[in-house]
Amino acid sequence: MRWGVCEEKAPVGYRGLSFQKAYGILFIMSQSNYKKKSPAKNTKKKIIDGMYYNAGFLNGPSKEQLINEIEKFHPIWEERFSKSNPPPEGDTWRGLLRPVYWLGNWQFACLDYFHPPHGLEHRCLRAEQFPPFMQKLVDQIEAMTHKMARNDVPKGWKLNTCLINYYGSKRDEAGQMQDLARVGDHKDSEPGPVASISMGERAMFQFVKGKAQDPKNVVHEMWLNDGSLLIFWSKRFKEELFHRVQRVEAKGNRIFNDHLDDYETRRINLTFRYVPDQYIYPLSEMPREKVEDINPYLEKLAKYSEYFKNLV
Repeated sequence: MRWGVCEEKAPVGYRGLSFQKAYGILFIMSQSNYKKKSPAKNTKKKIIDGMYYNAGFLNGPSKEQLINEIEKFHPIWEERFSKSNPPPEGDTWRGLLRPVYWLGNWQFACLDYFHPPHGLEHRCLRAEQFPPFMQKLVDQIEAMTHKMARNDVPKGWKLNTCLINYYGSKRDEAGQMQDLARVGDHKDSEPGPVASISMGERAMFQFVKGKAQDPKNVVHEMWLNDGSLLIFWSKRFKEELFHRVQRVEAKGNRIFNDHLDDYETRRINLTFRYVPDQYIYPLSEMPREKVEDINPYLEKLAKYSEYFKNLV
């Protein structure tokens, strides 16, 4: 999961600025984008074509209520590949840079995630449902999204999967804390709009064209503040551009309880997406070779989760 905006070949400032109210909050509408070399201060609530950002979506009590729900989970470290999904030629066996937890359905990295149109079947395992307060927020976000992005919401769309990323630092073999708080260029392939809630240290989030590290390829960039909400949709932001977390600040404002040894989480991000129900499988319908790949993870999850304890 998320405003200074920089768009090539666009003048500084907004054209066609107008105001309207939706859900009792002020939206700032812009018909064109602008170019800046660095992110400007975030406007509290802002919408442009294909994107909405609210820097203060969660206030103090609501943020703490959500954090209390999240801190009950015990995230795990995952490997990127497995026996049924070996690394492609030129790649290597490796783990993810950060621990994760999934709700709704679990997309194990070693099964290569859910990525239409080709990676559809047996990628998503039915998992724990959203806790009550999180579900309340999701209902609110879905209603907002239907209002703002009605033409980009596919039939049956709902935010039924949540990836919780724990950004922070890991102690290396020398005993030094190594900063791993970043995510490389990628796209969210799930159909329809994507929503992201950020908590903790703010993160530099970028939309980029291509996968080169040339700063000129940065099309949009912004700081994702503590308690903020980002929603994005449209062909441009979902299909044409990659996005990434370039860095996360380390000011020591808060360390979250992640139940992990030798790791310190300073930012938690929740990314909500949609997976069509027909591609969410119970464990009993997963192929044997894939079950063998994910069994070590299921055993770890079962130590602390009643859902997975009953599953295995």
